[in-house]
Amino acid sequence: MNTIDARGKACPEPVLLTMKAIKAEPAGIAVLVDNPCAVENISRFAENHGYGIIIEQDGEQTKLTLNKK
Repeated sequence: MNTIDARGKACPEPVLLTMKAIKAEPAGIAVLVDNPCAVENISRFAENHGYGIIIEQDGEQTKLTLNKK
């Protein structure tokens, strides 16, 4: 599973990186972010496109794991 590092990037860039990665690997990816806006927007994107999402908080960093349902 590929991991996308979107830490330090402002929205909408984390969502755009997620969209690009999903096209390349539709089964699922992991995304690292460091702001609540990105967590919310990527979660919404995942749900709207048929992906389950696991959110793991680690200090200021959040890992979102998207898996095709």
